Amino acid sequence: MTAEARDTRPVSVDIQETEENRALIEAIEADNDELVINHFPGLVKLQAPGRLEINRESVEERLGRPWETHEFQMAIVTLAGNISEWDEDRIVLSWGRKQRDEEED
Repeated sequence: MTAEARDTRPVSVDIQETEENRALIEAIEADNDELVINHFPGLVKLQAPGRLEINRESVEERLGRPWETHEFQMAIVTLAGNISEWDEDRIVLSWGRKQRDEEED
């Protein structure tokens, strides 16, 4: 697969549709310009070409309370793509490889 195809291949996450997860969905929508959202009974599918980003600050703004990125695990049903970055501030889904912490030796 070429780098260009990998960059545009859609990544997606399916999230349970709950009152609390609506803030998460709204934050993802605000931070991802090319996001496509499909609503199903009890489920929201969020899809973007090549990369999807979840930012802690965006979620907290909409949720009105502190939010830790590990809470994302309780919201997701399934995802397509790799978790290429996950720390206390951001989660990135892409088809790239997981980034190493400070060039592990």
